[in-house]
Amino acid sequence: QVQLVESGGGLVTAGGSLRLSCAASGGFFSRYVMGWFRQVPGKEREFLAAISRSGSNTRYADSVKGRFTISRDNAKNTVFLRMNGLKPEDTAVYYCAAKEALVIFTTKEVYDYWGQGTQVTVSS
Repeated sequence: QVQLVESGGGLVTAGGSLRLSCAASGGFFSRYVMGWFRQVPGKEREFLAAISRSGSNTRYADSVKGRFTISRDNAKNTVFLRMNGLKPEDTAVYYCAAKEALVIFTTKEVYDYWGQGTQVTVSS
């Protein structure tokens, strides 16, 4: 059983940056593909980025490609999401997720473990 705890959210003005962290415990972190998602009330949870177990491969949603960067530190059991050029439409609750797998997944349904989320608010 893997526990995930996100941090780093907050209020930022448009054009600003944030770095989200997701600390994992209770499992072998390097066995897990990690993903970042976000959700706005009344909408489906949206895929943002995912990273392979070693960190050598990544995938991004078109909406964040070039602005967001996912990375991981397996020694610290942590995955990060660096967000640059934030826009008001990036306002959402951001979640990290884990899946024990050999390949990257972009669909939320396949992820087994989720954090509690961290709020990101971007003001105009």
